[in-house]
Amino acid sequence: MTDRPYSQTLARLREAGLRPTRQRLALGRLLFDEGDCHVTAERLHEQAQEVGVSVSLATVYNTLHQFTEVGLLREVVVDSSRTYFDTNTSDHHHIFHEDEGSLTDISGQMIDVAGLPDVPEGTELSRVDVVVRVRNSS
Repeated sequence: MTDRPYSQTLARLREAGLRPTRQRLALGRLLFDEGDCHVTAERLHEQAQEVGVSVSLATVYNTLHQFTEVGLLREVVVDSSRTYFDTNTSDHHHIFHEDEGSLTDISGQMIDVAGLPDVPEGTELSRVDVVVRVRNSS
C-alpha cells in the first residue's frame, strides 16, 4: 500500500457514520483509492494480504456488508454463489463476462426496462438491476 494519507477514506467513513477502525480504513483504501472497481470478498482479502494488511475473511465480509448498508458500495449478485461489491453506486447496470468472472459497467441510460409489475402496496421501487451475461463465442 502506498504512503498516501487516509484522509479520503477517513472522510468517507465519517460521512457515512462509520467508526474509522484500522480494518475499515485499510479495506476502504483498497476499495476507493484506485477508482471504480468490482470486487469479491475473497479477492479483497487476497489484496489485503498482498499489501500486508492482517484481516480475516470474515472481517472483510462484515466490512463489505457494512459499507453496502451505508451506501458506500453496491452489492451485485451474479448468481447464488457469486457476489461482487461495486464502488460505483450511481444508477447503472452490468455485463458479466462468464469466462473471466468479471463485471463491466453499463450506463443506466443504455438500457430501457419496460413492463415492470406494480409493486405491492406500501412499497416503492428502489431500483432495477440488470446483469447481461456474455461468454466467448469460440
